[in-house]
Amino acid sequence: MKFRTVAELVELAESEHLKISDVMLAHEATVFNRPEEDIFDEMGRNLDVMLEAIKRGLTEDIRSHSGLTGGDAKKIQEYKRTAPVLLSGGTVLDAVSRATAVSEVNAAMGTIVATPTAGACGILPGTIATAAEKLGSDRETMIRGLFTAGAIGFCIANNACISGAAGGCQAEVGSATAMATAAVVEMAGGTPSMSAEAVAIALKNMLGLVCDPVAGLVEAPCVKRNAMGAAIAMVAADMAMAGVKSVIPTDEVIDAMYKIGQSMPVALRETALGGLAATPTGRVLERQIFGTIDQKS
Repeated sequence: MKFRTVAELVELAESEHLKISDVMLAHEATVFNRPEEDIFDEMGRNLDVMLEAIKRGLTEDIRSHSGLTGGDAKKIQEYKRTAPVLLSGGTVLDAVSRATAVSEVNAAMGTIVATPTAGACGILPGTIATAAEKLGSDRETMIRGLFTAGAIGFCIANNACISGAAGGCQAEVGSATAMATAAVVEMAGGTPSMSAEAVAIALKNMLGLVCDPVAGLVEAPCVKRNAMGAAIAMVAADMAMAGVKSVIPTDEVIDAMYKIGQSMPVALRETALGGLAATPTGRVLERQIFGTIDQKS
């Protein structure tokens, strides 16, 4: 089963009465010349790594070596347990805390799955795990969600980019958010077309997001962008399931992301030369982390 664009993916799935995950699983088996069962089992192992990262981030005292990040996932869960009112709701906060947990584990040099990059590794696990809990999904459904996410990532990678150095954070966190929202739509019983609409809704609201890591580290603002990406993914999924459609087709949104990324100055593409990295505080933190100034200054 061959496809290159989201439109081709949806057409293939719906004409054959398949889920996106079915198409991607068959595609992977063909490309790698391996049985679908083996490919499925390998994706299951990826899921296990994701769930373990969530667990670590929510239960252990995770801190990065730089000191910039760590502990926020646990704070969010504690707030969820104790706050009299949750403004964004428990489901969204679960997705946010889990995405934060995985991203914090990454910053602390833990084991994660790049989805599609290490810098955006928390969004897909956070949303998949939360959707599964909310929906009562079984393990197979979660793994299928990962294949659906992979299909969207495949389309984005082949028609735009997924690296911050090439296209800014819109290409990393934006792509991860698009992948995650498509996955949870399928998990919730949505059609391939609904997954595609969710991708467009999520991604177009992250267009122009720059990559400006403080001190050049994948920590600030990366961890919190993972958190917000998870929230956007969940909301976009609900919007698409409600029948909301994007005025701009999904593939055109992806193309726009690519063109925006190409027009970004180098200072805003993972070089730590602009944006938040170039703020006075950002520069002080950089010097403190790398030991080039007195810690009191």
